[in-house]
Formats: sequence, structure tokens, C-alpha cells
Amino acid sequence: MQSISIQTTMTNTYLDIHPEVAQALAEHRPVVALESTIISHGMPYPQNVATALQVEAEVRQHGAVPATIAIVNGRLKAGLTEAEIEILGTTGRSVSKVSRRDIPFIVASGTTGATTVASTMLIAAMAGIRVFATGGIGGVHRGAQHSFDVSADLQELAQTPVAVVCAGAKSILDLRLTLEYLETHGVPVVGYQTPWLPAFFTRDSAFKVDYQLDTAQAIAHVLHAKWSMGLQGGMVVANPIPEAYAMPRATIDAAVEQALQEAQAQGIGGKESTPFLLARVCELTGGDSLASNIQLVLNNARLAAAIAIAYQTFQTPSH
Repeated sequence: MQSISIQTTMTNTYLDIHPEVAQALAEHRPVVALESTIISHGMPYPQNVATALQVEAEVRQHGAVPATIAIVNGRLKAGLTEAEIEILGTTGRSVSKVSRRDIPFIVASGTTGATTVASTMLIAAMAGIRVFATGGIGGVHRGAQHSFDVSADLQELAQTPVAVVCAGAKSILDLRLTLEYLETHGVPVVGYQTPWLPAFFTRDSAFKVDYQLDTAQAIAHVLHAKWSMGLQGGMVVANPIPEAYAMPRATIDAAVEQALQEAQAQGIGGKESTPFLLARVCELTGGDSLASNIQLVLNNARLAAAIAIAYQTFQTPSH
């Protein structure tokens, strides 16, 4: 009982839920969480703001309420205003990139931060949101056997009850070790209509997912069963990028390899590595990867809305 009261106190004290989101949650309507580092660190301005608003519109169009998550002036936010999204977009990489470890420092200092997958999951869970759409999750970085560079996203997935709809893991990562880490921590990786793990810009990789499920209803049913049994943690729902926007694996692999070499030569590591690598891959592919990035996020928003709607049907008294 003590942990529940601490959680409730923390939620009341530090968390602001946007009125539209609060009303949807109170009425047991589907809500989809969205992250904010994709706005500040994932894309250049003005595409980042336009994409964030487009993703919110996509969620709404498909029957759910969007809740973009960030920290603004020391307040945890589940749902942002257009003005707040604009601030994150124009400030860009000057905004703090906030993971779980950073949250108390940003809150205590009253500053603003964009949330990663891990911190978005955490704040979504505080607000009672169970489904989250993003681009791609973080994971085990290449060379992690020397650097121990493992994204906090993976540990968050092991302990926080939120389903993350993504285009798989970013292709800049070590996909085999990422899957091994998730397996060790009991996090299921589900392929939506595919047996293969998508690799962000490409529809597949050399690695298989744990389970293939072909409908949002089937995914929601598993989520309901998992959490009804009190099992900890979330789920990775790997949704391949639409075929029309997918990029050849050889093109991406070559760009990633070059970007990794440049990052190493420049001594770029830690939480700065992902934004650098994604931006460099975008440059090396002539901007094609930015167009693909936008489309895969929209695709994930559509599936997340469908899963949130289906999950809500299991929360009614008849179930």
C-alpha cells in the first residue's frame, strides 16, 4: 500500500494532465502517449513541429486522444499545448534530453526537458496511459561489450506497464544484443503482421520477433492478460515502416557504418550519440531518411490508436 500512496502523491504534486487527456481518461476513452525528444532532437525545425502536430492529428483521426509528453518549467506534462510543442521545436537540441535519471533534476530546477522513450513511458504510466507510439526504441549500442552503452529504454520496458508501438529498434544499434537484453528482462517483442524485427528505416532485419500478431485486438488481448495477472513491464510492438517509404537495407547499413566511424573519430558517445547518428544518416541519404522517419511515426500512431481502442474494450465491466 505504501508504494501506491507514494505514486499517488507524486502524481498529484508534479504531474499536469492536459484537460482533453484528463477527460478522456476519466471517461475511459483511448489515449495514446507520444514522446517529445523526436521534436527537439529527432528532426530539424520546422519539420519537427509540423510532424508532432500531424502525429497528434493522426491519433485523433483514428479515434484516440493524443498525449504528447514532456517536462515544462519543472512540471511533468501528459499532453502539450501547440505553444509548448512550438517551444520544444524551436529550442531544439538546446532543450535537455530527459531520461528516467534526469527527471528529478529537471523538475527540481524548474526547467524544460524533452522526454525519451524511457521517461515518456514513466510519465504515461503515472497518468494512467497504457499505449505509446514512437519512432524506434533505443537499445544496446554497437560496441557495447566495451562501452556498456545500453539505452535506459530497455530497462524501462522491463518494469513500466506501457506498450510501445515502434518501427523496431533503430538500425544504428546492435539488434541481436538488444533482443537478448529484452528477453533476459522478460519483455516480449511482438511483430505486427511480420515474423521479423523491423529495423526502423527497413521493414525487416536478420532477426525474428518473439510473436507475430496480426490485429490490434489480438495485441490488446495479450496486454490485458499480462497486466491483469500483475506481470511487470511493457511490450514492444514492432510495426514495419510502410513499404512505399522503406529504404534499401544496404543503403542504410552503409550510411550507419560511416556515421558510426565519424562518431567514434569525434569522440561522440552517451546520450549525444543517437541524435548525431540519426542526423548524419539523414545527411548521408540525401534527406530520404527524414521523409521515411516521418512516415513511420505516422504509421505507428495509427496502430497505437487501434490498440488503445481495442485495449479499452477489455476494461469495460463485461470483461
